[in-house]
Amino acid sequence: MCSHQSSCPAADAHAPHVVAAHPEQGWTLLCDGAIVFDDTGELLPDGRVVAPHRVPAERLATAA
Repeated sequence: MCSHQSSCPAADAHAPHVVAAHPEQGWTLLCDGAIVFDDTGELLPDGRVVAPHRVPAERLATAA
């Protein structure tokens, strides 16, 4: 995994960068080993899951 040294250039030294992007499959691999999904969920390198950040239905825009 990346230790954010010279091999991992980034504008913010603490922010992981994209190693592999697969938008057709809905996921992105970051240099810290995390997998981020298009629905905003995450699978962390230690196996923990971050649930998607969903907007309550009443806050969604509706067509008139």
